[in-house]
Amino acid sequence: MRDWTRQLGPGLITGAADDDPSGIATYSQAGAQFGFHTLWAIIFTYPLMVGIQMVSARIGRVTGHGLASNIGRHFPRPVLYSIVALLVVANTINIAADIAAMGDALHLSIGGPPQAYAVIIGVTCLLLQVFLPYQRYVRYLKWLTLALLSYVALVLTIHIPWREVATRTVSPHFALTSEYLTVIVAVFGTTISPYLFFWQASQEVEELDADPAAGALAHAPEGAEAHLRRIKIDTYLGMGFSNLVAFCIILGTAATLNVAGITDIQTSAQAAEALRPLAGQFSFLLFSLGIIGTGLIAVPVLAGSAAYAVAETFEWKRGLDLKLLEAREFYAIIALATLGGVALDFSWINPIRALFWAAVINGVIAVPIMVVMMLLADDQKVMGKFTVTRHLKALGWLATGTMAAAVFAMLATW
Repeated sequence: MRDWTRQLGPGLITGAADDDPSGIATYSQAGAQFGFHTLWAIIFTYPLMVGIQMVSARIGRVTGHGLASNIGRHFPRPVLYSIVALLVVANTINIAADIAAMGDALHLSIGGPPQAYAVIIGVTCLLLQVFLPYQRYVRYLKWLTLALLSYVALVLTIHIPWREVATRTVSPHFALTSEYLTVIVAVFGTTISPYLFFWQASQEVEELDADPAAGALAHAPEGAEAHLRRIKIDTYLGMGFSNLVAFCIILGTAATLNVAGITDIQTSAQAAEALRPLAGQFSFLLFSLGIIGTGLIAVPVLAGSAAYAVAETFEWKRGLDLKLLEAREFYAIIALATLGGVALDFSWINPIRALFWAAVINGVIAVPIMVVMMLLADDQKVMGKFTVTRHLKALGWLATGTMAAAVFAMLATW
């Protein structure tokens, strides 16, 4: 059992971070506004998500460098600067919304001031990233993923018309309206999100750095088959877990909020509060627990992926296994992203209102990033003999094309 769990790491944590409080808000909005008519999107995105995350993981493991470093080595600097700048802005907004949602969830559960909770949560996440050794920190993140099972349990506590669910899932309903397509792009953007690409690639590099006997596969191909198999298992299970939770959130909110005519949901905490009179106190507590648990995973991933990208861009020392004084710039970016998110919660900017559009923006900017990733993964100068397989190449380009088509359809209806 222990050997099997060791197969899980970057992929599992990446998948769990995908269901952050902002993702919960997007999925809740999809379920509340359109009922079971968006369930198909979660099933559809699973193989696409697996494909593109596996590409990012392979790039990190084979080259020994993160995505930003590889983009900087093989593309013009303006391309790198544009991608990293958009990533940092989107991540900071996401952090603000996630921390605010966690504070609201604690307020709804136990009372007290939500903004004070937001400050405590933000500072705690920052201190853990700065002072906790990487290997121990990753173990805690793995265990935190169990909090997401609360959404699976939620579905078991409410009435679900399973025959209708099955019909809507396998027979998709498409509405060519700007509202529907914008929600679909937001679901795609929060499911297949740029910060996840950067995080998983960087975590593969961290795994290399943590093992003195390991080396980038491009230079040390011994045992490559075992490493690539581990990436495959980790990614399939991690993304499967992520999409199961997303499916349950849409299903749960569709079966309760949409049926009750509550279709305007802006935040995950608002969804939890709306559930209380409809599904009972226990369902409310399950939903709130999930918000807090997944937020504790997502905030470090969002801040960390931004820090890796910026540090790789400027060739600074980086890595969660390094001490504070060994990688001051890297940890400074983590601090700025995390505390910047906390500060947004006290500003005139409404991060929750901006959040849905951040998911849409993620869907838009994911397309050029995915194109760049696929070009890197299929380039022998970058990957050596470990360029992506024909199957993975087809899946990666299909994911890229699907995202591009969804964005184009959305823009065409505006």
